[in-house]
Amino acid sequence: MEIRYANENDIDRLLALLSQILEIHAKLRPDLFVSGTTKYTKEALELMLKDKDKPIFVAIQDDVVVGYAMCQIRMPTSNMIPKRIFHLDDLCVDEKYRHQGIGEALYRKVVEEAKNSGCYEITLNAWPGNDAAMKFYEKMGLKTRSIILEHILS
Repeated sequence: MEIRYANENDIDRLLALLSQILEIHAKLRPDLFVSGTTKYTKEALELMLKDKDKPIFVAIQDDVVVGYAMCQIRMPTSNMIPKRIFHLDDLCVDEKYRHQGIGEALYRKVVEEAKNSGCYEITLNAWPGNDAAMKFYEKMGLKTRSIILEHILS
């Protein structure tokens, strides 16, 4: 398996994997996520691939993109100590390739890149009910930093 930066030739597979992860979220929260869509469009991915502050890593196995990690380098809000944040926007492994260490390899690449970028921490958001993701991230050493609460009005 190889982990490398994504390029434009990877966009179709990225969209297919984005669809897989969207369906997980749509099952958890059909009131928020629209089944049959993706978080990013082809055009948005093309722009992200050109932005050095939005690295995308892909895992390649048998010449196929079997997973990705989409990241963003951010700065905290003005009331916080200014330390660079490496935000893991999305991590997905094709459902046919899960439990083979691909997610761990992608996360190790994220950690390496975050360190090389001079970041203080890695952050990510996870949805309650996505137990497999929560178990994976806890295994990788992540801890809860904050919690977003909601009050649905309808």
